[in-house]
Amino acid sequence: MPKDLTRCDWPIIYVRGYAMSRGEIDETTADPFCGFNLGSTVMRARPDKKEPPKKFIFESPVVRLQSDFGYGDIYEDGVDIGDPDWTGGIARRSIIIYRYYDEASTLLGSGETPKIETFATGLSDLILGVRDRVCSVPENKTKPGDFRCYLVAHSMGGLVCRAFLQNPLLGKDEARNCVDKYFTYATPHNGIDVVGVNVPEWLSKNDISNFSRDRMKDYLDLAAQYQKTQRVDWIPDSRFDPQRVFCMVGTNRSDYEAAAGLSRAFVGHGSDGLVRIENASVWGMDAQGKVSEPCATAYAYRSHSGRYGIVNSEESYQNLVRFLFGDVRIDLWLDIDDVLVPEALKADDTAGKVDALYQFEVLAAPRGKRWFLTRRVSEEDSVACRRHLDLRDPTKPEAKKVYLSTIFLANKWRVNEDDPSLSYGMVIGVRAPDYEVEKRFWPNGHYEGQALFRDALTIVMIPPKTARGTWKVKYGWESSDVAQAYTDIDTEKLDKGRVEVTIPFASNDVHPPRSPGITGALRFVISLWNR
Repeated sequence: MPKDLTRCDWPIIYVRGYAMSRGEIDETTADPFCGFNLGSTVMRARPDKKEPPKKFIFESPVVRLQSDFGYGDIYEDGVDIGDPDWTGGIARRSIIIYRYYDEASTLLGSGETPKIETFATGLSDLILGVRDRVCSVPENKTKPGDFRCYLVAHSMGGLVCRAFLQNPLLGKDEARNCVDKYFTYATPHNGIDVVGVNVPEWLSKNDISNFSRDRMKDYLDLAAQYQKTQRVDWIPDSRFDPQRVFCMVGTNRSDYEAAAGLSRAFVGHGSDGLVRIENASVWGMDAQGKVSEPCATAYAYRSHSGRYGIVNSEESYQNLVRFLFGDVRIDLWLDIDDVLVPEALKADDTAGKVDALYQFEVLAAPRGKRWFLTRRVSEEDSVACRRHLDLRDPTKPEAKKVYLSTIFLANKWRVNEDDPSLSYGMVIGVRAPDYEVEKRFWPNGHYEGQALFRDALTIVMIPPKTARGTWKVKYGWESSDVAQAYTDIDTEKLDKGRVEVTIPFASNDVHPPRSPGITGALRFVISLWNR
């Protein structure tokens, strides 16, 4: 267990996902932890599904939080804090399950499912109840005005949390002010699309309409934003700080077995089997209706739920605990300076006849670990993409700024306790696109699988002891620094206590690169976390 968590050892409130049938609602009601206690012993890592899966033990989020951080549940003598027979206070390191489906079950409720607005209001009441019980224990040394909690939600549970956080009519402001951080697994922040349609009419029963953008705009209080963008994956800065949000995105559709595999078939590629990758994250929006801060996002090759699901995975757990308890935040960006087409296409490119789709890959893992904090590769449809014509368009400068992912690191989990540095390795790739000339594939000189750029980068940093201190950062590319002779780099000061590190790159490490090619820079926006 880490020696010091006193800055951030607040209660964790888990909010489960959607249950479709009456049987599923009753099943989740009968489970004390609503599925968050489920673990896994296998990890899909074989190209041939006929081979046995790779063995990897993950005990479950609940067990790991207990064993790693001393968190405990709040059940006492067979009742929970929602029961009138429950009395007394609770510890700050407590896990609370928001059992919002109890009322909808035939076991403990009326069998009628309330609206999502009712669930959101109930979450507000639960938070205030947790606050009062934590503050009633003298040993917790917590006053009501200082109390904070974390919301951790799967699938529709993330929408219940967003409805509460964003809609001022659902719950109380004093409860919203208690939420310090908000983490989602596979939440359909922009709804669910089936065969390219957002919740078709034939799927509107059993409260699936909760995933319709037309319905979501109302309970998320986003009618004005939806009218402008036709999207609902926004968190207005004025409602909740986007920097306190983390979205864990699944990219493995093949292992999602719901509806005998029909779900993954209808939802299609580029999904976790139920939620499309492009709909599983959320962005901040300022008062002028423009995109502001990116909410932290990471990707894992996991399905929406089940044995290979995203909740019971090591990758998601490691992102969760670093987001909640970590020390350093790093937002990864790739800035494009220029892209060069093959020599034979330069005249057509000047005439605006060439188009292509660039795919940006990233894999990042801390030193000494066997898993990735984020994994975006072309084969899993999780890459960031840019269109060639947009990169050539001077009216679209934002197209040249590509957000990749956010990584959190922690001093508590350094491999060598005597080494004050934090470090991780990355693989960065830009796939060579399929060039088109006047919408026709250009086969000349095309070799499938080639990359405009691919290299591994190691970045090492020593954080300052205070927000005003000096960062020490160095890096090394695998292709040119085989002996790990890192290059020290300066940091540029930004607002909010952040620094920016820029590392240039070019195809073939040639300036200017040979055609076809790309030039640009990786940009790391780094800040102290939980300070």
